[in-house]
Amino acid sequence: MSKNGKSFLNNSELYKYQDMIELPHHVSKTHAHMPVEDRAAQFAPFAALTGHYEAVKETERLTDERHELDEYWQSDLDRRFREIRGVQGIRPEVSITYFVPDPRKEGGSYVTATGYVRKIDEYERTVILEDGTRIRMEDILDCEPLPKPTVLQQGDS
Repeated sequence: MSKNGKSFLNNSELYKYQDMIELPHHVSKTHAHMPVEDRAAQFAPFAALTGHYEAVKETERLTDERHELDEYWQSDLDRRFREIRGVQGIRPEVSITYFVPDPRKEGGSYVTATGYVRKIDEYERTVILEDGTRIRMEDILDCEPLPKPTVLQQGDS
């Protein structure tokens, strides 16, 4: 043992373990030597409440309540859809705000999609946009037609 190693032991402690101090380090014949990475892992923090952090994060996540439309607002939306259906050969561009239910908890969120209307399916009560987005009519909060871009003629400024 080095001089520095002996300095922290008093004589009685040194004498008590004298027979073991100079012995070689034990190497097991039945168990393989544990790699350093695995040895470090045994001192990793213990997570007694597995999944607790995720549950707290899920609880923190906010959702909106679904708004029930009054008769006036619903009739106004129906009028807008009739106008969209009435346009033949032109696919109007609209901005639709609709409710998307949350898959994990009560409530959901309101999303706004902008695109060209491909079809309004009366039977399934859905609006289908050109990009394939399908929106149920009962989920729609607002539908605004977007203004058509103005094409300037030569000579206009």
